[in-house]
Order: sequence, then structure tokens, then C-alpha cells
Amino acid sequence: MVIFMKKSITKESKTLVALAIFGVAMGLLEAAVVVYLRQLYYPEGLTLPLKPASSTILLIESSRELATLVMLITAAIAVGENALQSFAYFLYMFGFWDIFYYIFLKVFLDWPASILTWDVLFFVPVPWVSPVLAPVICSLTMIVFGCITVLLQQKGAHIKIKGVDWALFISGAAVIFYSFIKDYVTFLLSEGLPINIWALAKDPNFQQLISQYVPTHYSWDLFFVGELLMAIGMFHVFRCSQPKR
Repeated sequence: MVIFMKKSITKESKTLVALAIFGVAMGLLEAAVVVYLRQLYYPEGLTLPLKPASSTILLIESSRELATLVMLITAAIAVGENALQSFAYFLYMFGFWDIFYYIFLKVFLDWPASILTWDVLFFVPVPWVSPVLAPVICSLTMIVFGCITVLLQQKGAHIKIKGVDWALFISGAAVIFYSFIKDYVTFLLSEGLPINIWALAKDPNFQQLISQYVPTHYSWDLFFVGELLMAIGMFHVFRCSQPKR
């Protein structure tokens, strides 16, 4: 029995478990930082519009978000045996990080009130906003893609992402990304402001304008179009996967 268990636990399976734990830990770290920020800026609870913050804080927060992505990317590169596997591991960790970020915020702050509560996702290049449900769905999609890719490779499948698949993935990701920034981009353009957080941070009118703007409508139609494109790409990649000879 012991020999069977040792054989059944593969290197890839151990890696998936370890990276899931890594993603959960990063979710806790991210949630802790947000708890501190909300104590400073939103002691009564997070509500939109965003409160004014100094240009220094905006730049530091943007840099922290980029650093988080760099940490996930470098961890994925370190454990991945090829480019596709590293990409799959990155998406897998990102999904766990994002989902457990919200779980820990719920534990620490009893927030969000519901899965349709609005949240600010990122600040680069402009604020990304959406109901919490949207990034959670994205994260589940990432986990599924990453896990299936790694397990198929473990079984000896040759997975090749063709040009049409990349087109579907990139198009889907772009549509979802646009659904997150659509309202703020439209607002900034209407006010003649630059679409760049570093330039915005130095604009004396930005803080006053952004603190008056409240997004009210999320483009779920765009979001699900993006998810559909991603799902079609995933289905085509996995359906065409062939065992190695």
C-alpha cells in the first residue's frame, strides 16, 4: 500500500498542492494589506467612489500589485519544466490567490456583503472595477485550465496551443479586461484625462474627479463573451491534445 501511494503521488501532483498552498498564502498576505489600507482610508467600510489618496500612495500600491504578479510569474518559471507548464502554473496560482483573497477578506472584515458587491481589482493602468463575482469566475477558469494542462502533460499528452487558440485566449482576455476598465476609461476620456495611472497620479484634477465618480453598471455581456472565447479556446486545445509517441 505504501509503495502504491508513493507511485501514485507524482511530482506534478505535489507541485499542484504546493502551489495551491502558495496561492492561498499570497491571498492571506494580500487581504492583510487591504485590511490595513481600509483601516486608513475606509474605516466605515469600502464604498465607491474612491477616496482621494496621495500620488505616492497610488504609485506604491500600483508597484505592489505589479510585484505580486512578478512573484507569481517567477514561482511559475521556477517549477515549470516548459513554457506551457509555467504558464499553466501561473494561472493556477493566480486563481487560488484571488479566490482566497476574498475568502480572507470575508473572514477578517465580513466583506464583501455579497458576490455582487463592487470591488476595485487593480489600479494599472486605470482602476479596474467589477462585482466580486466576475474575478472569481475568472479565477476558477484559470485554475481549471492550469490544472488540466499540467495533469494532461503528466499523462504524456502533447499539448500545443495553435495560432487560433492564442487568438481566442487573447481576444477573450482583452474583452474581459475591457469590461473591467470600460467605465473608468469612458469617464477619463470624457474629462480629457490620460489613461495612465502614473500620469493620473500627478494630475491635480484627477483626485477630485475620481472621488466623485461611482460606476453603476457592469457589462456582464462583455464579460461572458470573453469567458466564452476563453472556454472555446480551452476546449479546442484539450480536444486536440495527443499522447506523446
